[in-house]
Parts: sequence; structure tokens; C-alpha cells
Amino acid sequence: MDSGTDDRGWSRAQRGTHWASAGLVLVGFALGWIMVAVPYRPLLLKFSLYQAHKTIGLLVLALALWRLALRVLRRRPAWDVALSPAQVRLAGLGHVALYGLLLAVPVLGYVTAAAAPIRIPTLLFGVIAVPHVIGVDAASFAWLRPIHRGAAIALVGLACGHAAVAIAHHRTGRYVLWRMWRGST
Repeated sequence: MDSGTDDRGWSRAQRGTHWASAGLVLVGFALGWIMVAVPYRPLLLKFSLYQAHKTIGLLVLALALWRLALRVLRRRPAWDVALSPAQVRLAGLGHVALYGLLLAVPVLGYVTAAAAPIRIPTLLFGVIAVPHVIGVDAASFAWLRPIHRGAAIALVGLACGHAAVAIAHHRTGRYVLWRMWRGST
């Protein structure tokens, strides 16, 4: 076993947080597009959609931090020996980008919500008030909102590419999906 890998395979916690993160990102992304499209007339619906989106974002952030802690404590299984050094480097960079976006997108969303010109609370699970660390700032909101949206699009695009590569490897007999689902081949 080298210093950056673990021969035991992905742990149950690593696999669970991986799939939970993926599911929450997809639901949060879809909810983001729906919530902005809903007109203001059904205000309670719009408010509820925004609060659900914010809750998902905070959960994604917490899961990403937990995943990083698990990665430090447990490490990752060894790379498939059939991968070239260039493929391993590229995959490593892809993982760094995914983790970076898993952290950045929720933080950008939180700061965007805090800076919004209309003071609307952030309620975790629709109940627990999460204080805003910055005040209302229309100018900041104007440039933060498109950055949050662009980073979210990049996150989903990168995650889809990650999934496509995993499926392609799996179809060639490398069983990476099986390893992430069951922990070993």
C-alpha cells in the first residue's frame, strides 16, 4: 500500500457519502432551476422551494467536509493498474475539481442568499434559522448570483463527465462502479 491509497476498498461511509452527495447535487440543481421559474404569485411555494434548495446546499457542504475528512482518515483505494500515469493525474485533477466545487457552490449560494436585496432568512429544514454572516448588499448579490449559477452548472457538468468515465471504464471490465457501490470487486 502506498502513502495515498488503502487496499481495503472504499468504506461504507465513503460510498454512502459519495452517493448521497451525488443525489443531493442533482436534486438541488433541478430545484434551483424550478424555484427561479416559479412566479411570485404562489409566494409560499416559491419560499418553500428556496428553503429546500438552501437546505440541500448546506447538506452538500456538510457532506463534502465529511467526505474530505474520510478521505484523509481512510484514504482511497489504489488506482486501477490498467490506467496510465496520465489518466491517473487527470482523474486526480478531476477529483480535486469536484471537491472544490462541492465546497464552493454551497458557500457561494449561502453568501448569495445573505447578500440578497430582499432579506429572507435561511432556514435549515425549513425550521432552524441559519444566521447570515454578511448583510444585504445588492451590488454583491448582482455578481455573486451568476457565479453561483455558473459554478453549479460546472459542478453538474463535471459530475456527469465523472459518471460517464466511470461507466466507460466499467464497460471495459474495470468495475469501478461496482467498487463504489459494493466497496470491492
